[in-house]
Amino acid sequence: MHGAISPGASDTQRSGSPVSRGLVASPGLQPAHAHGRCRTPHLELADIVRAHGEQLLNLTIEQRRAANAIAGCRTALLGGHVYRCEACEYEEISYNSCRNRSCPKCQNLRELRWVEKRQADVLPVEHHHLVFTIPDSLHVLFRTNPRQSYALLFASASETLIEVAANPERLGAEIGFMAILHTWTQTLLYHPHIHCIVPGGGLSENRSAWMASRKGFFLPVRVLATVFRGKLLSKLQSALEAQKLQVPPEHDPRRALARAAGKKWCVYSKPSFAGPEHVIRYLGRYTHRIAISNQRLVSMEDSQVTFRYKDRSNADRQRVMTLPADEFLHRYFQHVLPTGFVRIRYYGFLANCLRARLLPQLRQLLGVVAVLLVPAPPTETWQEQLLRLTGRDVTRCPACRQGHLVKVGTIRPSPKKWSIPSRATSP
Repeated sequence: MHGAISPGASDTQRSGSPVSRGLVASPGLQPAHAHGRCRTPHLELADIVRAHGEQLLNLTIEQRRAANAIAGCRTALLGGHVYRCEACEYEEISYNSCRNRSCPKCQNLRELRWVEKRQADVLPVEHHHLVFTIPDSLHVLFRTNPRQSYALLFASASETLIEVAANPERLGAEIGFMAILHTWTQTLLYHPHIHCIVPGGGLSENRSAWMASRKGFFLPVRVLATVFRGKLLSKLQSALEAQKLQVPPEHDPRRALARAAGKKWCVYSKPSFAGPEHVIRYLGRYTHRIAISNQRLVSMEDSQVTFRYKDRSNADRQRVMTLPADEFLHRYFQHVLPTGFVRIRYYGFLANCLRARLLPQLRQLLGVVAVLLVPAPPTETWQEQLLRLTGRDVTRCPACRQGHLVKVGTIRPSPKKWSIPSRATSP
């Protein structure tokens, strides 16, 4: 008999681990693919964490929690289910997911669910992709005060877009957009920036007409960069004067702000989408992207990790980089966000408080019919949801290709949990 699984651990993914009938692997730290046929990349971030996690020092509480979750994700530590083919009696184990937002194995279904909910919000107009970045002279303040600094970054970027777009000399419209925080480069270095996805136009001052931007152009980037620089530096200065930001003893924040003020800031902007369908696919990739996916990992040998990256300075050519394992993990976990921090935010007519009221009005002005979404069945399983959204039937037996896998047992989570050693303390 398989023991009953604890409540709340029902979000599972197939591990591709065949088992003999009536036998289940004992709980432990074996990754799911170690039991048999492998459906996952040869190397995963979890493998690197388990092999070299003891080298991680000075982690924040959030970083340690993410490392522990990633190491145990889809292993016997979290428990799971046993599935058997109703036709050929093939069996396999499906271990539970950690559902941590920093885990590269827990984003796909979350992305699909998010995209499904956002379909009704996309307007059939040209969309633009804008990126607001900061100079590296501000990185120390941002690293030391991530929650406060990221909030100021969101506020500065959003206020810049709203104010410049409302200017009659620019667009003269009330716009709506979504903003997403990313903090990494392709090589996992620290680079906080805000991605904004903006429909090309907005509501007139009295909300009686749609004001479209010029085709292929939204707002002047030099104006956006200047306004953004002034807003963010002013907010940081005010926060410092109010002693709302911590400052490392060796750091001079006023000098850092002065250096940033003397630099030319950049805002990137381009029309990115050919149609509403493209918008939705593009949004899903950006909203649930994390610092690195398992697919980019190449090898882990002699305490060295090799991974692929796009060289942005050379037409996005694919290159490889090798780092010591501890440096690779430190680079990755510096991008774990503070607990509860909202990294996807909505503004203007897409804000939560306005969306339901203004989107129908916008569609009427544009002469389009609202997208009617069929609500998901209240008892829909993740397998049924994946089939409905992608057409992929993960319950189809991989052995006979005829029958379907049905749950025949559960595996209790292990009382023993993997954890970063206690010497890896918060700063």
